[in-house]
Amino acid sequence: MDYNSMAGAEGDIREPMNEQAIANVYASMRNEINQFYSKITELEMEVSEHSLVINAIKPLDPSRRCYRMIGGVLVERTIREVLPAVQRNKEGLEEVIARLNEASEKKKKELAEFEAKYKIRIRKGDAEMKDESKKEGNAQGVLVGPAGSN
Repeated sequence: MDYNSMAGAEGDIREPMNEQAIANVYASMRNEINQFYSKITELEMEVSEHSLVINAIKPLDPSRRCYRMIGGVLVERTIREVLPAVQRNKEGLEEVIARLNEASEKKKKELAEFEAKYKIRIRKGDAEMKDESKKEGNAQGVLVGPAGSN
């Protein structure tokens, strides 16, 4: 949802927006940024899987049989056929990740401008503050030295 869509049909933003509308737009913008992060993380995992496959089959004989899942169907191919396709897929995923990162940065700038315009500040809830203080104050660990060292 674009906060400009909250304006009238002419495209001008009516001032002042009520607090609930501002909160809704702000929450929507933050949700979009979180969706970008989720998708980027998912695609980075796929790139990692592609890298594992590439590293596993690259040193093998190019005429060796391998199997590839295409549209839910397992097909038999050779490494010579599969390796370039997997590399192209990996490169495509990396391009999509780069575009998503750019879009995410743009959305973060929009969010920062929105925060500045409406003087929005995030306050942590009392429960979160208590949880954080517990985490910091109760950090305990066990140090173990080499066996037989006294």
